[in-house]
Amino acid sequence: MNILKVISRLMVYPTAELQAVADDLKVEINKAREIPPASRTALNQLVDSVCLRDLMDVQEEYSFLFERGSSLSLLLFEHVHGESRDRGQAMVDLMALYQDNGFDIAIKELPDFIPMYLEYLAQRPDLEAREGLADVAHILGLLSARLEERESLYAGLFSALLIISGAEVDLDDLKKKVSTEKRDDTVEAMDEVWEEEQVTFMANQDPGSSCSSQMSAQIKAREEQATPVHWVTDAGSAKAQG
Repeated sequence: MNILKVISRLMVYPTAELQAVADDLKVEINKAREIPPASRTALNQLVDSVCLRDLMDVQEEYSFLFERGSSLSLLLFEHVHGESRDRGQAMVDLMALYQDNGFDIAIKELPDFIPMYLEYLAQRPDLEAREGLADVAHILGLLSARLEERESLYAGLFSALLIISGAEVDLDDLKKKVSTEKRDDTVEAMDEVWEEEQVTFMANQDPGSSCSSQMSAQIKAREEQATPVHWVTDAGSAKAQG
């Protein structure tokens, strides 16, 4: 299902390479009959916004949306398991699913990165791809509602995925809930998270260990876990862009 590949490409961090294939993306969008005309129009508008404007401005907007706070995280299991131990097992199960179906990724990749998941589904039969989207429809709906609340064109990606999935999601109810949420991408909210992490870290610190070495390990582990990889596809193959 080529439209899933297009959506995957538009969902990753914008690059000059992405901007260079704007026309190709539009061709695939306009051919897609899995989504209605209104959705095709919305995706074309996103292509124009991402590919026809200054790259640095586009990258800054993307980072502000998806890389601040966790409410718009593109990691599926962050919305389901948070930082619980269940998330690790879910990662293992998803990786096994990829491997069982011949979808190979680099060992450093996070398997629940949504664009990667879409790349996997794009290679599966249409019915299986729709079922795979339906399995995470509640997450797609939540992200769609939050992006609409922020008046972002990226909302069109998730709306299109919901349509393809065929799942019934009460978007009106989600939008009401989202409208009352406390934003987690403000400077104040991010400062609160940092302070809470530091308090927890100091409380759990082993008095007999080196403070500096423990803090370095803590920061490194958090960065390696939380930083999503920008997933890009070219001519049907997948590669990671750091």
